[in-house]
Amino acid sequence: MREIQIGDKVAYSVQFLKAIFESHGPLAHARGVIVDLQPLGQTTLAKIDWQDDDIPAKVNTANLAIVGPNIKFCQC
Repeated sequence: MREIQIGDKVAYSVQFLKAIFESHGPLAHARGVIVDLQPLGQTTLAKIDWQDDDIPAKVNTANLAIVGPNIKFCQC
């Protein structure tokens, strides 16, 4: 699976949503575009334009999935 890049359309990963018991809430339906990537030690934070102020703009890239047919985005 390729690395997340600026300009990618993303969503929270299925695995992350299940881990925080949010499989059916607003976070599960959020889709956004990566506008910046910021390294922070071993982690990379993505700044995302969700077009919704209620969803956190900065997210650990490990908790994201590129929108489309892949195992992080959907239970394929």
